[in-house]
Amino acid sequence: MKYDVTIGIPVYKSEAYIRQTLDSLLAQTYPSIEFLFVDDCGGDSSLSVIQEIKESHPRGSDIHLITHLKNKGVSESRNRIIQEAQGCYLYFMDSDDLIEKNTISLMIDSVRQYDAEIVFGSYEKVEISGARTVYRYPSLYLRGEDALASFAYRKYAGIQASSCNYLVKTSLLRDCHLRFIDTDYWEDLVFTFDLVTCISSAVLLPDITYTYLCHEGSLSHYQQRDVVTKDEIMNNVRVVEHLKKTSSLLYNKVYYPNRCLNIVMTDFYIVCNVLKRRKTIIPYLSDSELKSFMTHPATFRQICAFRQSILKNLFFFFLGKLPPFFCF
Repeated sequence: MKYDVTIGIPVYKSEAYIRQTLDSLLAQTYPSIEFLFVDDCGGDSSLSVIQEIKESHPRGSDIHLITHLKNKGVSESRNRIIQEAQGCYLYFMDSDDLIEKNTISLMIDSVRQYDAEIVFGSYEKVEISGARTVYRYPSLYLRGEDALASFAYRKYAGIQASSCNYLVKTSLLRDCHLRFIDTDYWEDLVFTFDLVTCISSAVLLPDITYTYLCHEGSLSHYQQRDVVTKDEIMNNVRVVEHLKKTSSLLYNKVYYPNRCLNIVMTDFYIVCNVLKRRKTIIPYLSDSELKSFMTHPATFRQICAFRQSILKNLFFFFLGKLPPFFCF
């Protein structure tokens, strides 16, 4: 591999933010970094900004560009990054967010100290209102075939569902054939849910290494918009259904009960958000449609054999069996 690290960034309609993102990238204190951008045909001036900085910045020769001939979506862009990355380790970020100047240095130090396959950093989320929330991990080293997955599934949102802000061994992604599924909604949720099952050595850092900036019109923030399409909700549901199907392969794993619980809780929160914002969703979602979302990935007999989270899984199992009137 030509570099120690590749930072991979899909670019689509990012002209308002890409310059500040590039500034935070190129300020990295660690020297051996490839900055790999995939232009996904957003039709704005994002690519021109990247080209301008590539030609003028001292680290410009480390900026590499891939241009799609047509828009293919964020999943295909990230898959292309996995395919083309020249770094031993890969770090994804979004084209409208920021990282600290010592982000890669901190993570690569942990990689070397612990011989880790993946390193997660803590992060800060900045809402449109300006409100800031810090999501901080404990300082933790996890070793063993199921250690990271068990930690990730131990509670709902126990680990970030985003594909950003972790440094992972590139060869592991390729050897395990980990790819983003073909959707523009929650593709990173599926990727991260499956990624943690392939890791045998991981480090979690309490250091804030990433700033996630929320923007107007974000597809992931229903509460900030006056209208949400039914298709968006259904795409989220299809992603969760994909996780239910792939979970059956993990039935014998110690973390399977908690993975199931995380999945059905995701269904639960989708339904809760729909019920709270029903008037903003077009066209209308009926009770029977909402009820169809709440199926459990495990059978009743399987749940009864669980050694973890039996009562919680049973609650969601029977909730999904109730008639819509009683359920909601």
